[in-house]
Amino acid sequence: MSSQPGIYALGTPEHCYLELDLEPGRTAEDLVRGVAGLTGPLSSTGGVNLVVGFRPELWASVAPADSPADAAGFAEDVVGAGRYRMPATQHDAWVWVAGGNRTAVFDNARAVLAALSGTAAVATEVTGWLYRHDRDLTGFVDGTENPSLLTAARVAAVPDGAPGAGASIVLYQVWRHDSATWESLGTYGQEMNMGRTKPDSVELPADVMLPSAHVARTTLEVDGEEKQVFRRNVAYGGVTDHGTAFVGFAQDRWRLHEMLRRMAGATDGIRDGLTSYLTPLSGAYYTCPSVDALARFAPQEGD
Repeated sequence: MSSQPGIYALGTPEHCYLELDLEPGRTAEDLVRGVAGLTGPLSSTGGVNLVVGFRPELWASVAPADSPADAAGFAEDVVGAGRYRMPATQHDAWVWVAGGNRTAVFDNARAVLAALSGTAAVATEVTGWLYRHDRDLTGFVDGTENPSLLTAARVAAVPDGAPGAGASIVLYQVWRHDSATWESLGTYGQEMNMGRTKPDSVELPADVMLPSAHVARTTLEVDGEEKQVFRRNVAYGGVTDHGTAFVGFAQDRWRLHEMLRRMAGATDGIRDGLTSYLTPLSGAYYTCPSVDALARFAPQEGD
């Protein structure tokens, strides 16, 4: 089973993320069939890549045999140390349009919405871009720990033979940055909160790394094996209101949610240092089915 190819299409500078909700009177299958019919963008035509996902429960109701075992929506806020919260803002579907220029992304995103008119309504829209090639708006390199493209599918997609083979679970969050306060820390303060050096993204030594450093909070190990996430984050917003659109793919939901719980301090009372400067505005999980599973719902040739 092959994953949606846009998940791995690195380097596209322009992005649009749409979250959708079913219109009254329409069914889950109506939505899945409508999205599966977007065959042009799904095959990377029109100058864009398109990745689509569904609320896990919605997808499971339509295609239970193609649903990952632990897939579930973001139904409740993550509550951590000192009543810190990461909000749950789950919707029914997620569409990510990425391309080489803003015009292509804009035109194709509009085409997506036109095709789904009457079936789903837009709940949220976020546009994003690559900042300084591979950095986020903290100024640090983003995705340093990402697997290579040769091994990314082993991290991001359910393996063959398992329920939902080829599917991915995506965590989508919008994080607003308090850039002025972050920049007031200076490079040393920022590095201590991040757990990496800023110029060259070298992980700090164990005897220097703070327990609250972002690297320490987001590194998950089970029986000595690191449970990685494939990140496709971008910057969003303008000069007065901006931040990071977090887009993380994994073969299971557990590692994504455990990462959030660790960042919030829900596991041991230690919050991620970045959460004092970055505020989560949203949180949702979506099942991104394999191309093969989606194709079963696409219109037949000549329809």
